[in-house]
Amino acid sequence: MIVKRRTAVWVVDDTEPVRKSLAALLETADMTVRDFSSAKSFLDNFEPGAADFLIVDHHMPDMTGLELLQHLGAREELPLAILITAHGDEVLRKQALEAGAITMLDKPVDGDEIIDLIRTSLPDAG
Repeated sequence: MIVKRRTAVWVVDDTEPVRKSLAALLETADMTVRDFSSAKSFLDNFEPGAADFLIVDHHMPDMTGLELLQHLGAREELPLAILITAHGDEVLRKQALEAGAITMLDKPVDGDEIIDLIRTSLPDAG
C-alpha cells in the first residue's frame, strides 16, 4: 500500500490572527502546518527539507520576510515560497522573485489562491 505524505507548509507571520487563520485554512486542505511568529523562531526550528512550502509575511520585526528568503537562498535551503504583504509594490515583488519566491501576494490573501498555488507548484501536494 502506498501512503501519500501530506504536504508540509510552514507559515511565518508576526500577526497571530493572520498566521492562525492561514494555518487553519491549510489544514482543512489536508496539509501539515507549522506556524511561527517571527523569522528568528522559524530559523531556530528550521530543518532543511522538512518544509515543502513556506508562506512568509514581509513586514516583521528584526528580519523581514524578504531578508528571510534571501538568507535561506544564500544557504541553498529555500523551499518553494510565497511572500505575503499588506504593503507591497513592484520593487518588492521583483526582489521577492529574485530571492526565490514563486510569487508575492497582497494581504488579505485569497485562501483558494494559496491552496491552488501550492498544489500546482508541488506535483504531489495534497
